Amino acid sequence: MDLVGIGVDMVSIERIGRVYKKHPQRFLRRILTAAEENSFRERGSSMAALAARFAAKEAVLKAIGCGIGPAAMNEVEILTTPGRQPQVRLYGTASVLAAQKGINKIAISMTHEPPLACAFATAAGDPR
Repeated sequence: MDLVGIGVDMVSIERIGRVYKKHPQRFLRRILTAAEENSFRERGSSMAALAARFAAKEAVLKAIGCGIGPAAMNEVEILTTPGRQPQVRLYGTASVLAAQKGINKIAISMTHEPPLACAFATAAGDPR
């Protein structure tokens, strides 16, 4: 298995909070899957956690080589379980683009320390 791509992103927690407060439902629909939205609400709607997830999705899209545009943020799902490394699932165009590049494993790390949230992603597989 080879490293196919890397991605990193950093965002202002305050900026994400402003966008969320202006259009909460529209913003969540654009960036989260239904499972992620449920988790966000169950965990108290933390803006720091939302910003970290936003950065994670950007980092994943960069790692698969497309960024935002060809694929949507809600086509990247970040599944978190306390005490375990976050898992990434791809859907739609993001999944197709990753498969075309032979990507079959994505590792991600997220963090937040106000005023910023950051994420780093690696994509591995058998490049085509």
